[in-house]
Parts: sequence; C-alpha cells; structure tokens
Amino acid sequence: QVHLVESGGGSAQAGGSLRLSCAASGGIFRGIFPNYFMAWFRQAPGKEREFAAAIRWSNGDSYYSDSVKGRFTISRDGAKNTVYLQMNILKPEDTAHYYCAAGREYATIVRGSPDYWGQGTQVTVSS
Repeated sequence: QVHLVESGGGSAQAGGSLRLSCAASGGIFRGIFPNYFMAWFRQAPGKEREFAAAIRWSNGDSYYSDSVKGRFTISRDGAKNTVYLQMNILKPEDTAHYYCAAGREYATIVRGSPDYWGQGTQVTVSS
C-alpha cells in the first residue's frame, strides 16, 4: 500500500510563489517499482480534475501540462521520499485543490487514473 500526504498549500498573491510537498510511504519507494511516476493534479471549483505535472522517480524526467509549463517545477528527494511542486508566477486561475498521485504508467496517470491519490491541499491565489 502507498500513502501520500500533501502539505504546503495556502494563499498567495498573483505573481507569488508556493511550494507543495507530498510525502510518500510504501513499498514502491524501496525500489520495488523503480519506474513509478509521481504526479500533481488540481481541481478548481466546478471543474474536472486536471493533470499538472509528473516526474519519473528513478531518473527525474519531468512532464508538465501546457497551463503550468515554465511556471511550475516538479522535483523529488529520494532520501525523504518526497515530491515537490514549486509554483511560481502564480495566477488566480491556479486556485484549486492540488492532489498528489502515484502510478506505474505515465499514460494512465495523464488520463487521470493513477494507482494512488493523496487527500489534497488547497491553493488560493488572489489578484
């Protein structure tokens, strides 16, 4: 079983920054599934959950949606079993509940079907 716990959400002004963290526990981070992906999704009020960013745990390859590319950076710390989402140049439209996710297949993650979900953390950006 994998447990994902997000932290770091809060409020920011447009143009500001926030960093989200997702602490993971479970067998995959002991080398059982070296090609696991970690990802961040977000869901704004009244909208569907959408993919934001993903990272391949084994080598750090990263992937972004067009809406966050160039502003957000996903990274991981293997020693802490933690993935981060550094969010810069925040916009009011970034306001959403942000979810951490983990999965074995990038294609299924991007389609919104990872193997595991965290509970999420709220990000609110004011203009």
